[in-house]
Amino acid sequence: MLFTFKGKVHTVSASYQRLETYRAKGFATRTHKGLIFREKVFYVYSRRSGQYTMNHENSKKAPDGAAFDRSGSQDSLDELSMNDYWKELENIHETRGNNHEEQEALVVKEPDEGELEEEWLKEAGLSNLFGEPGDSLESVVFLSTLTRTQKAAVEKRVETVTQTMRKKNKQYQIPDVRDIFRLQSDSKGKVCDGSEPSTVRTFENKNETQDEAKGPKFSLGTDDQTSPPEDTRRSETAINLEISFAEQAANLKDSSVGRMCKGGGDDTLLPNFKLPKDKTGTTKIGDLAPQDMKKVYSLALIELTALYDILGTEFKQQKAAKIKTKDSGLFGVPLAVLLEQDQKKVPGTKTPLIFQKLISQIEEATLETEGLLRIPGVAARVKSLCQELEAKFYEGTFNWENVKQHDAASLLKLFIRELPQPLLTVEYLKAFQDVQNLPTKKQQLQALNLLVLLLPEANRDTLKVLLEFLQRVIDHREKNKMTLKNVAVVMAPNLFTFHGFGSKSIEQSEFVMAAGTANVMRFMIQYQKLLWTIPKFIVNQVRKQNTESQKKEKKDKAMKKLLKKMAYDREKHEKQDKTPNDADVPQGVIRVQAPHLSKVSMAIQLTEELKAADIVARFLSQKSGNVQTLKREEVFLYEIGGNIGERCLDDDTYMKDLYQLNPNAEWVIKPRNS
Repeated sequence: MLFTFKGKVHTVSASYQRLETYRAKGFATRTHKGLIFREKVFYVYSRRSGQYTMNHENSKKAPDGAAFDRSGSQDSLDELSMNDYWKELENIHETRGNNHEEQEALVVKEPDEGELEEEWLKEAGLSNLFGEPGDSLESVVFLSTLTRTQKAAVEKRVETVTQTMRKKNKQYQIPDVRDIFRLQSDSKGKVCDGSEPSTVRTFENKNETQDEAKGPKFSLGTDDQTSPPEDTRRSETAINLEISFAEQAANLKDSSVGRMCKGGGDDTLLPNFKLPKDKTGTTKIGDLAPQDMKKVYSLALIELTALYDILGTEFKQQKAAKIKTKDSGLFGVPLAVLLEQDQKKVPGTKTPLIFQKLISQIEEATLETEGLLRIPGVAARVKSLCQELEAKFYEGTFNWENVKQHDAASLLKLFIRELPQPLLTVEYLKAFQDVQNLPTKKQQLQALNLLVLLLPEANRDTLKVLLEFLQRVIDHREKNKMTLKNVAVVMAPNLFTFHGFGSKSIEQSEFVMAAGTANVMRFMIQYQKLLWTIPKFIVNQVRKQNTESQKKEKKDKAMKKLLKKMAYDREKHEKQDKTPNDADVPQGVIRVQAPHLSKVSMAIQLTEELKAADIVARFLSQKSGNVQTLKREEVFLYEIGGNIGERCLDDDTYMKDLYQLNPNAEWVIKPRNS
């Protein structure tokens, strides 16, 4: 049995569980209806969970004049609703206590002065700003696309590193990043200055068309127009993905519109945030090519830092000391190692096979079981199953018929907890926890969106499968009594408490921290579809980077004497090889290639209402004797080249709008990349 006192969790022997009095630190106590009082300090006792929680006097009075406050956390997740959290935490402690082969605890290193900022600049792809080798041209292009708040975040870190290196008497000269921004502004008029009107919104908000010679314009995420604040222009449930989140926060910082959006603990009180319609298509994680995703990562890191800076929340990436980990097995094995061994058995798998099997085992028994995920399996049986799985899972000799549903659920949670590093990663676990401290639910959601983009691919894919499974459990809440809040409360300790890392944080901040992480868990489950969306302003910044890089590359090539001859030879060769099918298509027409289908090429006339799904359907309807082997859900239209590496289009993409945004792209129908 647990109770909290002075910021720490204490254990009371089982013999006290039937008592309603407890002498803490020698204090005499008395009871009234399950509450234990002494002067202005009292303990709330729950017969259901066998747990005491210390509270202090506040506005709400209990009998006999005792103070009773149940508002110490967000969204009214009070003691009664948090019972399952503390029970889950106690089960975790008991499981670890029974595990004699517990792995080495994770140790978080304390960084030296300036080390965090230096590491941050490396992660953002700007290491050459403090003397490390790198492509300075690429950095200049990258910096030229940043918004005002993103620039401020970079400047702040560069200045810290500069001061630290001066103290350490480093010899090499560190450029002032503000000088780089100034050079960009001078060389391009004021294109890169986020305060200038040249960073305009994208085509779907305008009726005008672009002159192809001038090239498409991109919204780089600045909200510099003299229009009303963003929240007044859109409904309360709209999430603006076209304007930088940090820019939105800066505009709302001193505005009454940005007041706290409080809600109750009930599932129905969470805002009904929805994805906005984007005529150029919504971009999901997995839709972009790897080279563009690297740019997305850097931009998301800078954007998240800028958002936290604006909102006054400290953002520090944690670093774990190296510990010895298992190089084979199932439980306590790093995700990367698990996937490496699993991909040898099932090529292309993105999540561990044991993780997938445990989820399917739970679902096979029905998701209508009352208390699913909340009721633990029998500890001794779970331990025995764990050992048996380690020995027989990969051999295929493990008998799954012997696994009860609650035991499978306990094994699933054990798998998550036993990862050598948190599923949310050491680097960003604290940032995930700190989301609860952001002022509004919209900003909390925006921060979570960016954090998901920052997770390593294996962690992100595993988290996605987990959240989708949890939503399926919630879908059966009428039968299993597991609402969104119930599931979040039970799962939060498994994601946010960690070997010597998260658990200490829980003890130090007690109930507020517990309720806060439960709320973060609620957000991740409720808004998971939105969290796996890449904001449009970041995609536009990637497009801008690609365009600027191409311009600079062309300029460099123009300086070489052989370019004219090469261009002449290439043009001559292309004219000789040109066929009627490859001839220049008329204005407003695109040529779509489909090498995997029976109709391999088709000229498509663009109209205002033509969508990507219409083009795919048109190709699939053309059968020229060949057997159609690909189903509709297996093939997608891709935008390739121009100002993007490669992008899988969603079905509702309006092709004319996208063509105006990227007129030099090629269009290919093919199966989704694995």
